[in-house]
Amino acid sequence: MLQNDISTKAENKSSCDNVFSTSKGGICVGRIIGNRRITLMLLALMLVLGTILAGCSSSGSGNQEFRFTLASEPPSLDPALMTDAQSSIVASGLFEGLMRLNSAGEPQKAIAKDYKVSDDGKTYTIELRDDAKWSNGDPVTAHDFVYSWQRALAPATAADYAYMLYYLENAQQYNAGEITDPNEIGVKALGDYTLEAKLYTAAPYFVSLLAHYTYFPVHKETVEAKPDWAAEAETMVTNGPFLLEEWAHEDKLVLKKNPDYFDEDKVSFETVTITLVNDANTVLNLFDTDAIDWIGAQAGSVPTDPTPKLVAEGKAEIKTIASVYYYLFNTTKAPFDNAKVRKAFAMAIDRQIIIDNVTQANQTPAFGLVPPSIAGMDGKSYREIYPDNFFEENIEEAKKLLAEGLKESGISAIPAETTLLYNTDEGHKKIAEAIADMWRTNLGVEVKLANQEWGTFLESRKGGQFDVARSGWGADFNHAINFTYDLIHPASGNNDGKYNNPKVGQLLDESLLATDEKDRLDKIAEAERLAFEEDMGALPIYYYTTVVMVKDGFKDVVSDYAGHLDWAFGSKE
Repeated sequence: MLQNDISTKAENKSSCDNVFSTSKGGICVGRIIGNRRITLMLLALMLVLGTILAGCSSSGSGNQEFRFTLASEPPSLDPALMTDAQSSIVASGLFEGLMRLNSAGEPQKAIAKDYKVSDDGKTYTIELRDDAKWSNGDPVTAHDFVYSWQRALAPATAADYAYMLYYLENAQQYNAGEITDPNEIGVKALGDYTLEAKLYTAAPYFVSLLAHYTYFPVHKETVEAKPDWAAEAETMVTNGPFLLEEWAHEDKLVLKKNPDYFDEDKVSFETVTITLVNDANTVLNLFDTDAIDWIGAQAGSVPTDPTPKLVAEGKAEIKTIASVYYYLFNTTKAPFDNAKVRKAFAMAIDRQIIIDNVTQANQTPAFGLVPPSIAGMDGKSYREIYPDNFFEENIEEAKKLLAEGLKESGISAIPAETTLLYNTDEGHKKIAEAIADMWRTNLGVEVKLANQEWGTFLESRKGGQFDVARSGWGADFNHAINFTYDLIHPASGNNDGKYNNPKVGQLLDESLLATDEKDRLDKIAEAERLAFEEDMGALPIYYYTTVVMVKDGFKDVVSDYAGHLDWAFGSKE
């Protein structure tokens, strides 16, 4: 999943990508300039008075509210079109799938009441609970899942995450237009509350995949009545623990507890207010003035400069998460269509200096894509078995490779208009400035910097309108395939740099067919090795941590294993 900030599932996704410290002004916060302190005090006073008045009218857990920020407007709340952490955090309260991952990344039953797996691991028969409802009162049935999965795979939908459904029989062929009958896809309703999923190959992590938003159901009549049904609160029909009461674009979203949610007793918050704030210092001020309850895990960022002091004072906590911060090369255009040039740029930066002096949150230098916390086998992590020793930082070797790469490309220097693109955020800016300075000092290369708002940035990246671009990826599920197939497979919708090595694609395809987990991981590891030791298909920088701050009294509001805010079933004492 594209990540949006620097200190915490994508990018484009997810995914993993808006993560340093972002947000756009909510409740006029984004417009605070000269009178920031006065405005913030008034804002905090209004929020506190509102809480006091609400407390006078009810008692106990009935008036609980949770408040946090997002760095930017969710680009989409349509499960088939979502790709990023901002959208995912909101959707986790609005939608419910067959399964839901807990904060440790372990699958738990949601709308699925029970399931059985065939001996060959290829057929899943899933019994649905019969008390799940859409927000308009209609029942949630197996037919909704069939429709939704077929829709996500339809070529006309153009879902970046369609490949997440490729485990189903004929799914990839349908998405590619090779077959045109959606009923040939390996999913069907055996009754109103029984769903059958047939896979083309056994996937031991398929139950975890069922928790991903691409597998969420959508309400057919609502979708077909209005193509942009997921763009306004008034037209959204959802099935999760919360309802979207208000969506003031570029300002805030307000969610209310869903009284018809099947597990309503587990939901404590009556109101959840999400303010859009694009400045980390403003986010911290809101926290300090009791206007919000949480910072971190893709839901607001702690500014980098005060982070060490806040951690030392016990006011903030650093958590290791399964996410990677990296740069994309546009491998379809010179000079970054040359592997030696890409290697030169990757080898000429000092990752530890960036961590120590810029991000300052105990991140780990990255020389690959799979984070250290991703599981391997036999009780070991993936990185314990397959270290990311694909290359080393070496300025002299980088200079040599740059000269050779430019000569092979028929040019004498890096073009003057070469630009590093990042999404608007002070943290991303600092990292970009530090890296551009290293390229200048170590390679004699001048690279321009440019920033764009999150939604525009994603469009530019997707359209290949960049030379080098910031990216981040957080785990959708706890397996190395999620950081390799998703990011370096030639056919992946999240491979925005268009890196294309057919051998890498072949190895990753073969890993999906492997019946032995060691064989599966060996193929994944070889694909990652080729992508970085030989090709430098992207520029890894560091494995994320997230810096978290939370008000006293909140329970079960946490950063999950991937570094995303897990909030829907939290409570306040």
